[in-house]
Amino acid sequence: MLNLTVVDWLILLLYFVFVLGIGNALKPHIDTARDFLQTGRTLPAWICGLAFLAASLSGQEVIGMGAWGARYGLENAQLVALGAVVAMIVLALVLMPLYYGSKVRSVPEFLGLRFDRKTRTLNACLFAAMTVFSSGLSLYIVARAMQALHVFDGLVGTLGWSPQAGFTVCIVLSAAFVLAYLLLGGLTGAIYNQVLQFFLLFAGLLPAVFLGLRAIGGWSGLKAAIPSISLYGWNGAAQHSAGMNLETIGLDLAVGLLFGAGYWCTDFRVIQTALAAKNLESARRTPLIAAIPRLLLPFLVVLPGLLAIALPTPRTSTVERTINGEILRSTTVVRPEVEAGQGLVPAQVDPATGKPMVTASGESPLDYYLAAPSMLVHFLPTGLLGLALAALLACLMSGMAAGATAFNTVFTYDLYQPCIRKDAADGHYLAVARWATVAGILLSVATAYATLHFTGPGLNIPSFSILVALGLAFALVNAPLLASLLLGMFSRRATGHGAFAGLVAGAAAALLHLGLTLPVDGPADAPTGLRGGWIAVLHRYPSTMAQVACTVIVAFTASLIVTVLVSSFTKPRPEPELAGLVYSLTPRPARAKVVWWKRPEALAVPILLLAVGLAFLFA
Repeated sequence: MLNLTVVDWLILLLYFVFVLGIGNALKPHIDTARDFLQTGRTLPAWICGLAFLAASLSGQEVIGMGAWGARYGLENAQLVALGAVVAMIVLALVLMPLYYGSKVRSVPEFLGLRFDRKTRTLNACLFAAMTVFSSGLSLYIVARAMQALHVFDGLVGTLGWSPQAGFTVCIVLSAAFVLAYLLLGGLTGAIYNQVLQFFLLFAGLLPAVFLGLRAIGGWSGLKAAIPSISLYGWNGAAQHSAGMNLETIGLDLAVGLLFGAGYWCTDFRVIQTALAAKNLESARRTPLIAAIPRLLLPFLVVLPGLLAIALPTPRTSTVERTINGEILRSTTVVRPEVEAGQGLVPAQVDPATGKPMVTASGESPLDYYLAAPSMLVHFLPTGLLGLALAALLACLMSGMAAGATAFNTVFTYDLYQPCIRKDAADGHYLAVARWATVAGILLSVATAYATLHFTGPGLNIPSFSILVALGLAFALVNAPLLASLLLGMFSRRATGHGAFAGLVAGAAAALLHLGLTLPVDGPADAPTGLRGGWIAVLHRYPSTMAQVACTVIVAFTASLIVTVLVSSFTKPRPEPELAGLVYSLTPRPARAKVVWWKRPEALAVPILLLAVGLAFLFA
């Protein structure tokens, strides 16, 4: 149970004051739609680099990666992180000259220039829907975690509200502050607050990592306390195993590369921070600057989950002491779900009885999403606890802000301007962008409440269904887009009809695959549709992660094949029109006069070597 003091609340209040202060300080510089949506492309590389990474660290990533650590271990996360770093290097060295050099304002706009309007509109609609969906899930996860930890119970109790109101307080408070500083400072305000969030995340979580390692006996104690775990359930068991084999390592690398490229090379929520850089060289350095702390991120956000599962499980205990001949007994009471859990990861609670759930085999399923928050509550003292909670709220707000700024840009430039009103004054588009920001935030809040409605009143976070939902969203949008985009950037033969057909085929293949498969893990009484199998069950995967990974692979492959086939039967655009849009037809930009070690190519080599070294060290 949380015991927040005045110091903790003051730290939280100070963070919110800084957030609004940054937005208010930038307000006088927001005069045009370009200032609001693009920052005027004036920011230095180091700010864009930190924001690039922070934009990806929403609540679902930070809390979700802690859950990943508790369930699957650090070695799997490090191998997947290798895929992310490789994708960031490719983005910096190869793709960013096309994105930045073509002067596009969004990824859908690049698709429109390279292919055609229908491809641009389809991707813009899919991306806008996915962004709202993802932001809403992030809101739900953090708000449910805060509710389960009783963060706002004191506040809602003082106001005379029910304990369930803590969920609403977290959502409304976060959404209101994000909306306020976005309306004041636009994308620039979001980027500066993401930089603040980056430093706050390290300051808030590092103490818990150090204290947890000290409590378990250091790195050797951690390795002895927990065995290797199979991420996909394909090397002997669905959970614990004797170790990782070459099959698992290869699958981790393949999926990491596909997920990494699909996210870092196509997702406009992070790419918009690189496009805000002051010049092409700064834009190319942006992903590389972000890649350095990205390599260390598993130690910060995955390791707390691993420590939480490895530490001793608290038990209710009574201690007797004799003072002046008098026997004194002090009893430490531990909640039933904590005693039924493993380490500091509590068991899931049955909302009907308020007691830990028990499966048919007599085991209590764990609520992995509470692994990292439980670590913070268990180890951090007054002051540091407030700082850590501010870091979690900052992640939530940063991810929501990244989604809202990407949503308003895509809506304004890719849907409203080309489809509704092409020749309006700049002030009109600025107003549209502000209203789109409001709409994006409200839709995210509605998504969070819709998720609450479908998952029920209990405090557990249904990790299996959220994982499938996020994987399906990625398979519907990012995986098909990656296939079409790579073909468009590296092949002169790819056509607009092929890219459009590829996007549709990839999304359809993802839905079909999920509708024909089911994972073995997950609650046995969960509705079939939430896990797949709504058409028929032709195959059962050993784990939800295996099902999600294969869904993404199927979507990417289907999009790739269909794009190639349709393009081979349709007429490509003339080569002169593809200059600056296809890599082989794009003149190499003049090299900026910078010292050699600041050049993107020089930065990429040690980053890649370090990524490979860390990945195989833990594998």
